[in-house]
Amino acid sequence: MKFLDHVAIKSTNVAADVERYRQLGFRVEACFEDWGMVRDEHGVGIALLGPGSHHPTHFAVRVESLEELERAAAAEKRPLQHHRDKTISFYTKGAEGVAMEMIWYPEKNE
Repeated sequence: MKFLDHVAIKSTNVAADVERYRQLGFRVEACFEDWGMVRDEHGVGIALLGPGSHHPTHFAVRVESLEELERAAAAEKRPLQHHRDKTISFYTKGAEGVAMEMIWYPEKNE
């Protein structure tokens, strides 16, 4: 099963942008100089990619198991990336070449 997890957009000031989304009712999940994450009441997130971020603007689809992620990455011949928040993912391309991340959250699935 797959579902939309987040969209990632560029930010010139992550802290200010995170605060703006907090004021709009989003829950702050993370706020670093180069990256922030806020989520709505349904768990859909907006990732803020600060200056120097190595991540592309993208949308992310969550998978429910590490095995599902590994199979998808192998089919795409893409390496898995381990992130500081303990998620594991890989990037590929969706329709029209838009960057798409497939991501697994271990703490939400164990």
